[in-house]
Amino acid sequence: MTEQEIIDKTNQVFEESFEIERKRLVPDAQIFSDLGLDSLDIVDLIVALQNSFGVKIRNEEKVREIRTLQDIYHFIYAIKNGEGTSDT
Repeated sequence: MTEQEIIDKTNQVFEESFEIERKRLVPDAQIFSDLGLDSLDIVDLIVALQNSFGVKIRNEEKVREIRTLQDIYHFIYAIKNGEGTSDT
């Protein structure tokens, strides 16, 4: 899966699940302050990303470090391309 496909699919999750306008979905957008998600939304986000990408996202240190959309793109890219841990 290419990086652009991951970006497009991730942005689609934000548009459909949280009704966030595409123009706000820029790589440096902060998930909490810029996009307005809260801690409960994060659970929904993880479920939506797992379903969309067919991956398992576990509660690990890398997940807790995610702050921006770019962080999500890199995280999913690493999982899809075998660079994540075996627990993801």
